[in-house]
Amino acid sequence: MYILNILVLILLGLSFIVYSLAHFLGKKMKKEREKNSSFECGFDPFKKARTSFSIRFFLVAIIFLIFDIEIVILMPVGILINFMVVSYFSLITIVVVIILILGLIHEWNQGALNWIT
Repeated sequence: MYILNILVLILLGLSFIVYSLAHFLGKKMKKEREKNSSFECGFDPFKKARTSFSIRFFLVAIIFLIFDIEIVILMPVGILINFMVVSYFSLITIVVVIILILGLIHEWNQGALNWIT
């Protein structure tokens, strides 16, 4: 227990030292603010906030997130299949994949995957 307390104090001390160094050495000049401003998604941050933009960009981003979450859901199945009943995980995996395939077919029929129209 005594060693654990010492380790916690060392970690807190190191964290404070790194934070102090970053705070003092990381000062930016005022005229560099434009260079360091956020520049997200290819939009100019100095334009009006109410300008029009392509909704397709956000649709592609949402489709990417859906398929990214699919990987997170399906990856542990291969590991957990060794510890549980195989048919249970096979059924869950098949249901998830079928739902995703149906969603992909729906997006394709709606024309959401066609970037140029």
